[in-house]
Amino acid sequence: MDTPQPTYPSTLRLSRIVKGDNPRRYFDQKKHDDLVTSIRLRGVLQPILLRPKGDVFSVVAGERRYRAALEAYGPDGEVPVVIREMTDQEALEAAIAENDDRDDPSETEQADAAVRYLAACQGDRAEAARRLGWSRAKLDRRLTLAELCDAAKLALDERRIKVGHAELLAAIPVDKQDKALDTILNASLDVGKTRELLMRVTQNLAGACFDKTECTTCPFNSGTQRVLFETHVDDGSCTNPTCFQLKTEAAETIRFEEEERGAKAARAAAPATVDPSDDDEQDGPADETDVDHADDADDTLPLADETTGPRASVPSIAATPAGSAASAQKPAVTAESIARRTADLREATWRTALARALASNASHAQITILVAAMSGTLSQIKADTLTSRAGLLVGATFPDLDYGAQIATIRGLPDRQAQIVLAVIGAAYAKDVVTFGHVADLAKAFEVDLRDSWKVDQAFLDRYTKEELKFIARECGLVAHVGQKAFAKRLAGKKSDLITSMLNAIGFDWSGRLPSAMTLDCTYGPPPAPAAPQAQLPVADLAA
Repeated sequence: MDTPQPTYPSTLRLSRIVKGDNPRRYFDQKKHDDLVTSIRLRGVLQPILLRPKGDVFSVVAGERRYRAALEAYGPDGEVPVVIREMTDQEALEAAIAENDDRDDPSETEQADAAVRYLAACQGDRAEAARRLGWSRAKLDRRLTLAELCDAAKLALDERRIKVGHAELLAAIPVDKQDKALDTILNASLDVGKTRELLMRVTQNLAGACFDKTECTTCPFNSGTQRVLFETHVDDGSCTNPTCFQLKTEAAETIRFEEEERGAKAARAAAPATVDPSDDDEQDGPADETDVDHADDADDTLPLADETTGPRASVPSIAATPAGSAASAQKPAVTAESIARRTADLREATWRTALARALASNASHAQITILVAAMSGTLSQIKADTLTSRAGLLVGATFPDLDYGAQIATIRGLPDRQAQIVLAVIGAAYAKDVVTFGHVADLAKAFEVDLRDSWKVDQAFLDRYTKEELKFIARECGLVAHVGQKAFAKRLAGKKSDLITSMLNAIGFDWSGRLPSAMTLDCTYGPPPAPAAPQAQLPVADLAA
């Protein structure tokens, strides 16, 4: 039998009405004053749409009428209402529809609505645009405006700046927007002058000395904003000077170090003479399996197979041209040398993997906590790491209780919740313990497999030189997959193109392949063997 629906009154005192979660954030004062005057003369002609919220009722649509009626009548006044049971999503959709139909909302209100719709659609922009009834371009532009600082949003709402100004401001980091806004307002700059001002504080990507692969999709690359902005800056300008400077400094440091290594190798090789006894070997035929490319002539090529990891490095037998003694002395690329280049990433990734493993296994977390306590390293967990989460893990009031009450609260925790707290403490230790060797030992003890949560990607490959990328490609089986000569051709091109080809090689899957630079013992981790199919019992056994 259906539960009878509650009946609600058609009028309600304003004291029983509260503001809803309306995306409208700006109300024109003149229009508000005119509406107050109209309500005093004629009353509220159109009912306000409400939904129940405990003992009161929340405004879904009609907040302008509610505000004006409150000013005209006071909290004891009554207004016509329509009350409906609605979910949060239904109320949001009704509020947006009401705003669009009755009075054009500001662009910042649309931006806020776009953010909320996108969250409700789990990040699916096409679905969010469909449900809003907008084009995809409009959704993208409004989402961009959501990045404005509060002062810029208010200036746009009050029409002290135009949408063109706001879109240009949204293209720079938030911490720079306030100063830029002040300049625009104080100098009364139009959109064109604002663009010129912005161009003077941006960096031209065409002349950048660093790898710009990441810049192609960066929101601070003005070249990616053309589809978003009616008014935009010229293509290929970085509007985040801090990021540009850091990348430039990093690239210059790498270049300097490479030049230093080259100079040292040249100095070391200068007095060297060619040993005639080596002529026979150098003039001999090259092995057919060697890469037929100049880049490989002076390299040390590591061999690998996917079952046992990298084997001992052996020198290439390709001939070394006369006068290339300096290049012959180039330091060999090894698993250890690559690992040193990526120590920060490897440690951070393993800490995260161990933390996740402990967070999902209270038994392992308890062992971790006991070992940490007995070894004197438990105190390395940062206080804020746990106290900042106490309200979520134990209870909202827990941080405010006195110590005795906190003891009683912890004693009263259900077993399952207590296990969760232990797991979080263990995960915190994995993140905060100073010595990475402790992390490595725990990961080995609990058989944490990084291949379950990490995969070779562009950010990882961008860290390396072309020679190091060749080493990674060999040990992971990519060179064998595409062929030695095919890979050599790719190696001869730009580094960015090489990385793209490595990540998108047809028929090659990076999943489960763990380069030696990311392992705990600098030994390549091949993809795990596929699980053996389980034997099927005969039908007769199943019936029994």
